[in-house]
Amino acid sequence: MEGSKTHSSESMPGDLSEALKEATKEVHVQAESTEFMKNFQRGQVSLQEFKMVMTSLYYIYSALEEEIERNKDHPAYIPVYFPAELHRKTALQEDLEYFYGPLWREEISCPESTQKYVNRLHYVGQHEPELLVAHAYTRYLGDLSGGQVLKKIAQKVLHLPSTGEGLEFFTFEGVSNATKFKQLYRSRMNSIEMDPATKKRVLEEAKQAFLLNIQVFEELQKLVSQCHENGHPAQQKPELRTRGTSGAHEHGPAPMKEGEKTLMKHTGMLPSTPLARWILVLSFLVTTVAVGLFAM
Repeated sequence: MEGSKTHSSESMPGDLSEALKEATKEVHVQAESTEFMKNFQRGQVSLQEFKMVMTSLYYIYSALEEEIERNKDHPAYIPVYFPAELHRKTALQEDLEYFYGPLWREEISCPESTQKYVNRLHYVGQHEPELLVAHAYTRYLGDLSGGQVLKKIAQKVLHLPSTGEGLEFFTFEGVSNATKFKQLYRSRMNSIEMDPATKKRVLEEAKQAFLLNIQVFEELQKLVSQCHENGHPAQQKPELRTRGTSGAHEHGPAPMKEGEKTLMKHTGMLPSTPLARWILVLSFLVTTVAVGLFAM
């Protein structure tokens, strides 16, 4: 019996941040092995797919940050409450407006698997707020880890404006030094008082977060396949919309007509060069969509 207790103690790191990494190794590999992710890694991606991912992230972060605000004074969350530094909802709103236009809310919808993720976030926030840290940690630190690298790559290969339009999600203006901030976040998280039973539940919730992401990937893959069956063609070099409606358009192409905007929503945006597409897509999935926990 004593040997069993010792083994159990050794198998779970004392720090919550390290325990989370250890507990989610297997499910992390499962997330990386989904068909949707492998297709992205092969460079089989279109504008439509990119927008679908960003849309799902918008719904996920809207729910997450609503529950964070609800529980910002809860003892199990207050040490890691960094809204100015981390929150992504506003940035995603700006990105969706860039890609869809000012009426973007009327253009998007929440896929079933994403809604399931959203429902879980609301349940945790309202009934088990001590588990909220698992979702916040796996999302925010993963986003923060590779965001700046991805931004530079995307600006180059997608010919996005140097001002960062379309990539606000990856820009953390409130974080001047990502490495130091992540160290601070881990330290704050490890300071949360938590009994062994609660800690175990947090680790299980982190694994659940990965499973929810896998379900999102699987449904997105089905939607992508359906769109391909419907015969939406890939366009080699579609024009990106700009926020301005007049002037010389120094930072991008001239505004498109409504018919052209509609066509763009169903065509590819990524460059045709296989290497450039592969670099962008691999960076995007490893650092962002797959919840890049091990880059933290």
